[in-house]
Amino acid sequence: MAYATLLIILGGLVLLVILAYNKLVSLRNQTENAWSQIDVQLKRRHDLIPNLVSAVKGYMKHEKGILEKVTELRSGLVKGDVNSKARANNMLSNALKSIFAVAEDYPKLMASTNFLNLQEELSTTESKISYARQFYNDAVFNLNTGIDSFPTNIIAGLFNFSRKEYFGIEEEIRKPVKVEF
Repeated sequence: MAYATLLIILGGLVLLVILAYNKLVSLRNQTENAWSQIDVQLKRRHDLIPNLVSAVKGYMKHEKGILEKVTELRSGLVKGDVNSKARANNMLSNALKSIFAVAEDYPKLMASTNFLNLQEELSTTESKISYARQFYNDAVFNLNTGIDSFPTNIIAGLFNFSRKEYFGIEEEIRKPVKVEF
């Protein structure tokens, strides 16, 4: 009788380990999938930027510095870790806002179908990046919670599961926006 009880308890523990391990694997895979979705959108933006730069280059001769900065920042989208890509993404978003703000001073450029199409594509891509970033951060939250929670934290430690970093924003962006009239 004691032997049967011991086997049931041992079987229950083995089942618990298997379930916890499978949960952690699922959460890790979901996080990696979410990260690849961010990469897809960053790559899409990376590919759109040369078209945008060439479309506005002829009009914006005086704003050459902005165009050079956008081109320089573009390379940061496809290399590095979560933090470096997040930093490059935030800086590039600000630089693109500058291009669109300056473009308003050029009526012919604003009337260009090519420019308007590129602006719409980039706007759509920005929305997709925002959504992918939220999905990734949700997946990271679930994985990190699984790694930190009992009893899966024991399994996570045994099988070397590690916490992931959130795709964050720069501290500068968190500051309140100062509006002056």
